[in-house]
This record gives sequence, structure tokens and C-alpha cells, in this order.
Amino acid sequence: MSPFLFSFLASSSIARTLLFFGFIFIYITFKGIEQVSSCYGPKKYPLIGSLISFYKNRCRLLSWYTELLANSPINTIVVERLGARRTIVTANPQNVEYILKTNFNNYPKGKPFTDILGDLLGCGIFNVDGEVWHARRKLASHEFTTKSLREFIVKALNTEVHDRLIPILSSSNKKKKVFDMQDLLSRLTFDNICKISLGTDPCLLNEEMPSAELASAFDIAAEISARRGMAPVSAVWKLKRALGVGSEKHLKVAVELIHGSIMEIIKERKKKIHDKQMEMMKIDQNDLLSRLIQGGHSNEVIRDMVISFIMAGKDTTSSALTWFFWLLSCNPNVEQEIVKEVTMHGKGEQIGYQELKEMKFLEASLCESMRLYPPVVWDSKHAARDDKLPDGTPVRKGDRVTYFPYGMGRMERLWGKDWEEFRPWRWMAGDNRKEVVPVSPYKFSVFQAGPRVCLGKEMAFVQMKYVAATVLRRFKLRRVDDQPPVLVPLLTSHMAGGLNMMVEERVVEL
Repeated sequence: MSPFLFSFLASSSIARTLLFFGFIFIYITFKGIEQVSSCYGPKKYPLIGSLISFYKNRCRLLSWYTELLANSPINTIVVERLGARRTIVTANPQNVEYILKTNFNNYPKGKPFTDILGDLLGCGIFNVDGEVWHARRKLASHEFTTKSLREFIVKALNTEVHDRLIPILSSSNKKKKVFDMQDLLSRLTFDNICKISLGTDPCLLNEEMPSAELASAFDIAAEISARRGMAPVSAVWKLKRALGVGSEKHLKVAVELIHGSIMEIIKERKKKIHDKQMEMMKIDQNDLLSRLIQGGHSNEVIRDMVISFIMAGKDTTSSALTWFFWLLSCNPNVEQEIVKEVTMHGKGEQIGYQELKEMKFLEASLCESMRLYPPVVWDSKHAARDDKLPDGTPVRKGDRVTYFPYGMGRMERLWGKDWEEFRPWRWMAGDNRKEVVPVSPYKFSVFQAGPRVCLGKEMAFVQMKYVAATVLRRFKLRRVDDQPPVLVPLLTSHMAGGLNMMVEERVVEL
């Protein structure tokens, strides 16, 4: 540009105005002046929102969110970034109560409300809302409240623990062998949930430690689906899915294997039930699959329901127990109290349901462990309309509204200055501190609450208490590595690298 032309443009008021706003735009865009916002959260910039901060903290999202929430006077933050839904993250119990009691879903007619899990879960209970959710919930509630199913669960658990887990630990003790407790627990819970849901036994927990295509497919599908939700820009994985490349190609293969395997089991079971009915024989199978088939539901509905049950029971219990055993190895005083209680109430070879109910300190210890390391670190709903949370945070239609159990367990406002400590005694009250304190489920939201409270909560506590009590009264478990483990927030709280331990026989009077 010639000096004459530049002088002419500079003397023009319109040109000066254009230059001024042009420099402002360049400055804001490249220098990053923070946008003024009435909502708490990470630094935001025009167009890209909080994308830079999100990307920088993508490998420590749990800690990052927790720090932001702790610094927010309302324990709520808003995260807006290019290529993703506006997300509200909260650790405020009043908000959690409102979220779980309100129809925070953008698809009230029952369509899958999230692409993240839609490929895997289809129209299962965890991926629908509205009328379809109510129908699935009613169906699941009926099945979970039957006495015969509870008895079936305990029977399956007895076999898995006494015939498989205990011999493996005894063998490891004799051979002074290091084992991965996370892997053992994952195998145990997969065997157990397959017995309960499908009426099949994968036999993953035995001395040979076999692999199984179906179990591996569930692991792959869960990991890739979880990483979709943590992707800085969702358009990337959606493009990969459209092109059928990379991780999305692996997910598609895993989902096809899962859907195909479950559908084949359904067809075989239907034929078996039909043949028995034709022969006027008694049908005595108590697994969920057989019950759903006899209820007359379509193959697709049964498939999606069963997959949801397997996903719910496969890793949540093993995750909770993995972190529990690690915390006990760091807190021998707590372990000693649990062993005293277990020895007092569990005299026989197999521990009964009533004896488990009397183990209050063990229950408190499990609650305290899940406070610090919840099996599911966050859960999200989608707003069906514009709204406002009780703390005043505005919600727009389509927003993702996330309540955050991991962060809630680390809020000083909720748990006091000693929130970092593993103290099961905080859950105890009553005469001689022998009863578990009833804590609001909106403060301790590990099992959700209200109309969405987890139907498998009682079953989960039975499994966790049974495994913990049976193992601890026989063995001492000790960590091999003194370094604190790293939590990987997949669909459940995975311990990176597993939990390597050694075992010793515990001398107690049974």
C-alpha cells in the first residue's frame, strides 16, 4: 500500500473505525482477553470458549473440575467449548436433587439421548428417557424385587467366591506370587453378572485365567465410548465414526460382536424355553434373560436391557472393591476393625445375608471408599427446556447437566476439613457408634437418587460385603507398589496398571 493511500484511509473516519475494531478483534482473538461471564468456570475466549483450557487439562479432568468446583462459591461451573454442548458441572446437592427429580433430557419420547453410548446400549434403560424409560424402569424394577432372583444372586456369588476366588488367592500365597487384584475382581463380577443376566458362565475366574471375546469386546466398547465423552472436540470422533476408521472402527467391531453374541444367546434360550413348554416341563431358570423372554418382549428390547444390566454390574462392583482393597492396604487400623467385625458375625464357612446386614463398620468403610473413589465419577442429563438450577445457574435447552460424585466427595463444604482422610467412622452414629449414618443420596450420589435410584444398590452391597468379608477373614492383602495409583475415568473408575498385590494367610478362629 502506498503512503498516499494509507494516509487517505487513515484520515477517513470510517476507515479509522474499521481499523480500530479490526485491531480489537485481532487482539481479543490472539491475545485471549477473557470473556466476562456471570457463570463460574474456566477461562473462555470468543468462538472457541474454554477449548484451550479443556485441551490442556484433558488428562486430568477429574482434578481440574474438582479444583474449579472448590473455587466456585456455588460449587457449580459452566464449560463452553467449540465443538461440544454447553456443559454445566455441579457438586451442589441442591442441584443434584433438582437434576435427578426433573426431566433433564432432550429426548422425552424415548430416543437415545446421547450418541456417546447409543451404539452400545441402544434403547436400554441407561440410554432412553420419557415414556420408554418409564416402561424399562417398571420392567427392571419388577425383576429386581423378586425373592427368587435375590436367592439366585447369592447362590451364584457363593460359588464364584468359594470355588474360584479363594483357591486362586490360596495358590498365590503358597507360590508367593504377585497378582492383579483389579483383574481378579473384574473376572469375578463378569462371571457373576453373566450368570445373573444371561444364565451363562464364562468361567473367566479360574486357575487358567482364560480370555473371552465377549468380555474383551465389552472392555473395548466401554473404553472407546468413555473417551468419546472426554474428547476436546466431538466432531473428531463423529467424523471417524462416519468414515469407519481408527478407534471408531474398533468400537463398531466390538459392538457388533456384543450384539451378535447376545442375540444368539436370546434365540437359543427362546428355543429351549419353547421346547420345554411344548413338553409341559417346568421352567426353573431365574436369570434375567429367561424372565424377560417369558415376559414376551421383543428380541431387540431384551438385547438392549441385558446389555445395560451387564454394563451396570460388570465393572461398578469390581471398581468399588479395587479401590476399597487399596485403601485398606494404606489404613491397617481400618482393616483391623473390619476383621474384628467380620470374625464376630461370620462364623460359618459361608456368610449369610443376615450376617452381612450386621456388618455395619464394613458397610461404612465401603461408603467411605466410594465417597473418595466412586465407581462412576460423573453422570449427565440433557435439558429438555430452558431452566435454572437452585443455585441460580441458567440452563439452556440442550445443555448437558453433569453431577459429579468424584468432586462432591472432595468438597470441604460437604465433608469437612478432613475430607482427604479415609475415615469410615464419619459414617457411624448411634449408641457406641454402631449404626451407619443415613446420608442424603443427593450428597452421596454414588447410586443416584429419587426416581432414578439404582435398582441394583442392594445387590451391589451384598456382593461387595460378601467378597470383602470372605477375603479379609482369610487373607491379608498387601500392595507391591507404594506409589499412589492413577484413576482413569472410563465408564467406571479404572485403576491404571491394575492393583498388584501379594497375599498372606490370616490366622483367625472361624
